[in-house]
Amino acid sequence: MITGPTFEEMLHPHKIDPAVRVKANAARQDAPLDPINLFNITWRDLNGYVCHIVLPKELTGVDCDIVALYGREFPSGSHKVGAAYSVLLEKVLFGDVDPNVNTLVWPSTGNYGIGGAWVGGRMGCKSVVVLPQGMSRERFERIESYGASVIKTVGSESNVKEIYDKTHELALDPNTRILNQFEVMGNYRFHYHVTGNTLIELAGELQQRGIGTGKINAFVSATGSAGTIAAGDRLKQQWADHKIVCLEPIQCPTLTNNGYGAHDIQGIGDKHVPWIHHTWNTDAVMCLDDMTCKKGLQLISEEGGQETLVKRYGVSEEVVRKMSRLFGISGICNVLGAIKTAKHYGFGKGDVVATVATDSLDRYYSVMDDMRAEFGMLDEAAAAGRVEGIFHAATTDWVQDGTRENRERWHNLKYYTWVEQQGKSVEELDAQRDPEWWLAHQARVGDIDAKLMATRRN
Repeated sequence: MITGPTFEEMLHPHKIDPAVRVKANAARQDAPLDPINLFNITWRDLNGYVCHIVLPKELTGVDCDIVALYGREFPSGSHKVGAAYSVLLEKVLFGDVDPNVNTLVWPSTGNYGIGGAWVGGRMGCKSVVVLPQGMSRERFERIESYGASVIKTVGSESNVKEIYDKTHELALDPNTRILNQFEVMGNYRFHYHVTGNTLIELAGELQQRGIGTGKINAFVSATGSAGTIAAGDRLKQQWADHKIVCLEPIQCPTLTNNGYGAHDIQGIGDKHVPWIHHTWNTDAVMCLDDMTCKKGLQLISEEGGQETLVKRYGVSEEVVRKMSRLFGISGICNVLGAIKTAKHYGFGKGDVVATVATDSLDRYYSVMDDMRAEFGMLDEAAAAGRVEGIFHAATTDWVQDGTRENRERWHNLKYYTWVEQQGKSVEELDAQRDPEWWLAHQARVGDIDAKLMATRRN
């Protein structure tokens, strides 16, 4: 029996049965593994407040406002749980997965696998998460704490081909179901409908507080599975001149110049173009350095950095405390990408650039330990160097605009993974050139909600 929310209830949790919502909120802390927590998959808290932070300009160094949704309040501590739930929901609703029979395989570099382990267990499924052995220790611990098993493949963040190879082997068992976040459109639909529309509503709420003009000028997201960036497709429908900006690591610049390589911005830059990435809608690709992102995270997470932000730069203690809990490595990457975006497009006072903090610091304590071992603790001078040398000095190099030629190239790169390796046809790939292909997948949100509501009545 499916006990979770519709897309509309994830977007507007006030539409959930009040009694269910009260139980879900009580279970959030007291019983985090209770299936009722599926109804806590939303960007809004019990009071309807969108979980976000407007970053202090003393940190960003730009005149436009940069706002980040943060995913740490979702069950499992990351918004990836929403994508995992949406993927599994569709599979169960339409008979592709039987929880009593099938074993679920979640290919991941971390947060989707963690979300899949959590969701699968709450919906009565046995789960196996496949991810590279080089990911943070905390990721493996969290997956196993949710009752899923782990298969470690060689390499680190960008070694997704090796994950795929293992899933092909596992798929030989007829009772196994592969829920590939890079391919399945449930991931896309969650962010298109829930994340995208949440941001549209947040724009109006920010305007009432004197921030922006009721519009989001750009949405910035690093691409791992390319689920999160689908929110930009919804925003561009709302505002035709909206900019969608994709980020990737300098160490693995796949879209930028067909590049490859290892890096440590965990959760992004997976050395291929995901099937669900709407490349024809992407306005720019920007690259960030992984060590710069890790140094930025050390700044806001360490006491010396926090004291410097307060005493030297005048950021309020409350905002600094809040920031210290909200970001992981990819979140800092997104913030730096948002700063680059503001500079590249010349956004200023009254403009708003939005991004997302996928997860938070609790998945990177071991990484920060390694940073301190290598660079030492931050004193005021070192912290000021990080503020001005990383955030204020963010440059507009490594930027590639979404010209017709570049979008064509980004799309064509899908061929090598999806047609040559993963069994898609050229005809399927060519179909993605037509905007109607994407509109049809967006429209399925209503059909899926109707199917779930009918299941509840029965």
